[in-house]
Amino acid sequence: MSLGPLIIQSDRTVLLETDHQDANEARHELAIFAELERAPEHIHTYRITKLGLWNARAAGHDADFILSSLNKWSKYPVPQGVSKEIEETIARFGKLLISRDAIGLILKSDSRSILAEVSSNRRIANLLEGEVEGGFRVRDWARGQLKQELLKLGWPAEDNAGYTPGTPHEIKLKQDSWHLRDYQIQAVEKFDLGGSGVVVLPCGAGKTLVGAAAMASAGTNTLILVTNTVSARQWRDELLARTSLEQEDVAEYSGAHKNLAAVTIATYQILTTKRKGEFTHLELLNARDWGLVIYDEVHLLPAPIFKMTADLQARRRLGLTATLVREDGRESDVFSLIGPKRFDAPWKEIEAQGYIAPANCYEVRVSLPDEERMEYAIADQESRFRIAATSPQKLAIIKELLAKHKGEPTLIIGQYLDQIDTVSEALNIPKLTGATPVDEREALFNKFRSGELNTLVVSKVANFSIDLPEASVAIQISGAFGSRQEEAQRLGRLLRPKADGRSAAFYTVVARDTVEQDFAQNRQRFLAEQGYSYEILDSEDI
Repeated sequence: MSLGPLIIQSDRTVLLETDHQDANEARHELAIFAELERAPEHIHTYRITKLGLWNARAAGHDADFILSSLNKWSKYPVPQGVSKEIEETIARFGKLLISRDAIGLILKSDSRSILAEVSSNRRIANLLEGEVEGGFRVRDWARGQLKQELLKLGWPAEDNAGYTPGTPHEIKLKQDSWHLRDYQIQAVEKFDLGGSGVVVLPCGAGKTLVGAAAMASAGTNTLILVTNTVSARQWRDELLARTSLEQEDVAEYSGAHKNLAAVTIATYQILTTKRKGEFTHLELLNARDWGLVIYDEVHLLPAPIFKMTADLQARRRLGLTATLVREDGRESDVFSLIGPKRFDAPWKEIEAQGYIAPANCYEVRVSLPDEERMEYAIADQESRFRIAATSPQKLAIIKELLAKHKGEPTLIIGQYLDQIDTVSEALNIPKLTGATPVDEREALFNKFRSGELNTLVVSKVANFSIDLPEASVAIQISGAFGSRQEEAQRLGRLLRPKADGRSAAFYTVVARDTVEQDFAQNRQRFLAEQGYSYEILDSEDI
C-alpha cells in the first residue's frame, strides 16, 4: 500500500494521496464523516465539515474512530491541532439535551456556561419561557426551530423528548418469497434506536422496503411524502404486495385524489400548493394522529416542507435517500428537522453483495464545429452552458450508442425540452416529460418494463422514484449544471440487478472544452466518493 502525506488546511480540507488498490476502501471509511471534493488520478481531496462530524457522531462513531481513520489513510500522523479541533467539534454534539417532563419541553445541559451562551442569543431566547433546574423551559411549538438555531450556533442538541405513538395500526411484512436483507434490517434497527433520522441507500437497494419495515415496527398510522404521483402509486403497489395492508388501508392524496386512510401517501407538490398566498393542504399534516412520517427522496424536500416539518417534531420522522447532497446547501435543515444520518451503506459494498447491478461510467466528449464554437465564444456565461449542452453534434453520438447497445433497455435523459423534442422526433422514440399526463406516463413506463418499448427519451421527471428494473443503459445528454445529486439519481435508474446479471452502462455526452465539461467534473464527485470512476472517451472512438 502506497499512501502519501495527509495535509489538513485551515478550512478543514483533507488532501489524501492513495493508490488505486486501496482507494475504494479509503473512500468507504472516510465517507462516514468526510465529503470527496475532487478525485484526480492520485490525489483525493476530502472536505471535513462540522455537520459531517456530527452526522458521524449521531450514527455512533466517536472521535477515536475518526482520528484513527485519518491516521490509517495518511503517511504522517494528523497534526495535534487538527486532532484537537476534531475532538472538540464532536464533543459539542449532545452537550445540550431536549427532554420532556410532566409539564412540557426542557432544554438542559451540565454546563451552565453553554446554557448562558445559547440563552443570550436573541433568536433562541424567543423560543424559551424561563429557567428551570438545570436548564430552560421550551415553548411547546418551538422544538424544531430550537434545534435549527442551536445548530447554527454550533451546539447541535440531542433530542430525547420522545414521540407521540400515533393511532395504532398493525402492519406485518409478508416475507413469504422474500426476506429483508441484512443491511435493511440494520437500517431499521438504527432508525428505531434513534427515533428519527435519515437512511442512505443507493437506488435499487430497497429503500421502500426499509420504509415498510419501519412501518411494521412502529405499528401506527403513517403519512408517506413522495416526489410525484407515479412514485405514490409505486409505493402503494409495493406496500400492498409486501405487507398485510389491504386496499382500504392505503390512500393517495395528490392532485388527482384526495383520500385519507391509516396509511396515506401524499406528494410534496400537493403540500406546497398555494391559493391566495396560503398553503391549502396543511390540514393533511394533522388530519390523522400520525405516529410516523416518511420522507421519500428527502434530499429533494422542498423548502416550504422544512417549515411544516418544524411543527411535526413530536412525530417519528424517517428520511430515505440515495444521497444527502443538496445543491441548495440545506443539509443542516435535514439534520435538525428530519434527523441525523442513522445508516449509510457504500454503493460498491452493496454491489459486491449482488444486490445492485455493477455499472460502467463513461464521459463522451464531442467537439463543437467552428460555427457553434464561435456562437459559444461570444455568448454570455449562462447561454454558453445551454449552447454546449444542446449541441446538435450529440445526436450522432446518441445514434452510435443506441447501435452499440441495440436491443438493450435504454433511457436517453435530458434537461431541455426542445432538445428532448428534437431527439424524440429525429429517432422516432417516445418522449416523457413533466407535461405528459400521469396515465400516459404509467403506460409508457409499463411498456418499457414489459419490453414492448426498449428506449425512452425522458426529462428530469425520471430522475427519481421511478422503478424501471430492466433499464441497463442511460445516455445523459444534458443536465442541471454541476448537480451531484442529479448525477447520482440518474445512475441509480440503472442499478437494479438484471435478470441475466449484465452490467449497466452510464454515458454522459458533453461538449469538449466548454463549461459543460467543467460542470461534468463536479457532477461526478459524489459517485467518485462511492467508488465509481469515469472512462473518458472521444466521440470518434464510439
